[in-house]
Order: sequence, then C-alpha cells, then structure tokens
Amino acid sequence: MNLIRQRNVASRTMSIGEAADRSSVKVPTIRYYEQIGLLPLPPRTEGNRRLYGEEDLRRLSFIRHARELGFEIEAIRTLLTLQDDPGQPCATADAIAQARLVEVDQRIRSLTALKAELEHMVEGCRHGKVCECRVIEVLADHDQCEQPRH
Repeated sequence: MNLIRQRNVASRTMSIGEAADRSSVKVPTIRYYEQIGLLPLPPRTEGNRRLYGEEDLRRLSFIRHARELGFEIEAIRTLLTLQDDPGQPCATADAIAQARLVEVDQRIRSLTALKAELEHMVEGCRHGKVCECRVIEVLADHDQCEQPRH
C-alpha cells in the first residue's frame, strides 16, 4: 500500500455501520450518497471494507440536515460544492435557500386551505347516518368544497 493511501486509511477508522450510527444516516443511504457523488468514495481496507472519518461524518450530517429541511439532491450537491470552496460568495447558497423558502410558503398556504376545508367538513357533520354525512358528501362532490384548490 502506498504512503498516501496508508495515511488516508489511517485517518479513517469507522466502518459503514459505525458511520451510520454516529451520523443517523442509514447504511443503504450512505451507499446511495456515494453512488450519486454526494459523499466521496471512501478508502477500503485490504478486506474491501469501507473506512470513514470525521470529515465524512460532517458531510453526512450536512446532507441529512439539508434533506430534513426539504432540499432536493441537486440543491444539496450545489451547497456541498460551495461548502468545499468557502472563499466564494454565498449568493448561490442564498438563492437556493430563498427558493426553498418560497416552496415552504406555498406548501403552508396549501396546507392551511386543506385544514380549513377539513374543519368545515367536520363542523358540518350532523353525526347522523352516512347518507347525511357532510364528510362523505364533500368527498363525493368537490364542488361542495369551500376552497377551489387544496
């Protein structure tokens, strides 16, 4: 094994299972991130086992957090590229976050309309028989909805 590979392997001491446990990212997901290039391919032992280090954990944490916030894979790829070169302007990162914020605002509006529609359906229920049920009536006939889109 050459000296550079030895050093690279020596600084990486975690198995994929330990990296998964410490990062809260499942093993198949780590493999997927490697496959699509979000996580660099790790060095391997003589027995062909992947080895991960602290930098890999930081990257997995970044990806996991970005996914929790709803960022798409391509946005995360761009954000990781920016993170890898911290001296550049952050306008692209700002634009990505702003676009995600717009999507969240749209989703909130849609969910608010949905909530209002469901509340209206439940309030209109007469608790009688199904043939008189407001919930069933509205679900059967979208024209009875208060909101045209939800």
